[in-house]
Amino acid sequence: MINKVLIILFFISIVFNIIQYNKNKKVKRQIKNMDSILTDMLSGEVGHKILASNDDITSDIAFKINAIVYKLEKEISDLKIDSETNKELMTSLSHDLRTPLTTLIGYLDAIDKGVVNGKEREEYFQIARSKAYDLKEYIDILFEWFKFQSSEIDLLIENVEINELTRRILRDWIPILEENDIDFEIDMPERPIFIKVDRDKYERIINNLLQNVISHSKASKLYISISNNDRRVFISIKDNGIGISETNLPYIFDRLYKCDAGRSRKGSGLGLAIVKQMVEVMQGEISVESKEGEFTNFIIQFNTSSNRYK
Repeated sequence: MINKVLIILFFISIVFNIIQYNKNKKVKRQIKNMDSILTDMLSGEVGHKILASNDDITSDIAFKINAIVYKLEKEISDLKIDSETNKELMTSLSHDLRTPLTTLIGYLDAIDKGVVNGKEREEYFQIARSKAYDLKEYIDILFEWFKFQSSEIDLLIENVEINELTRRILRDWIPILEENDIDFEIDMPERPIFIKVDRDKYERIINNLLQNVISHSKASKLYISISNNDRRVFISIKDNGIGISETNLPYIFDRLYKCDAGRSRKGSGLGLAIVKQMVEVMQGEISVESKEGEFTNFIIQFNTSSNRYK
């Protein structure tokens, strides 16, 4: 009887050792595979995955390495997209800067060489001055864009009464709107509403959106309103201009995106992308509604402050 038990135990031991050997062999194979993948990652090759079952000894390590591989793949893909975008930006930059600069030099040379005189000379001077301001505006937008890309954004978040701040911004735009024959309506509640934003960034957002109306919309009417509920504040800038086509609307906030020939080609293609980034960096949201030939409405949302009422 004892001999039989010993024989059974002997065979059990053999089977256990075989199983253990196979497990060890599988573990060694997986570790070797991990080493190979990590070596590829160090040399810049990403894409290989480790195959592992949930019951494998090395499954936790394998899944974590796979997660790192997926993350690296996404980062490399994003870098390639950024690289292509930067190339496109440089091409656009060289063209968009060279054209107004060449025009500006042409007008200044004509004035300097006495090609034009009297009233015509004054007209040339005013055109040159306008081109210089356009160039400065374009360069300012570029600097703002590069600051966002390098994360060099300084924010001074304050508790701001949004109605009064918006009124102050709009006061400076009244003569510009009148000069461009754009009627306007402003609708804001009498009671104060408080939100936490950077004053300068908020002012630039409103200025950029109003400039967008003047430069591109061909509108004759502008509606600016502020409303709120218990949690959110809504700032709406709506015009009755030519609108944005359904084809262009999904891409309106994309960098370097310019609408079709129905709208003005003037601009860097960065203005609305910067507006979106400025809104989002202050924990807000921006959206756009439009119907071609009828209207465009930009809607900004921010959270109300806890002490929104005085």
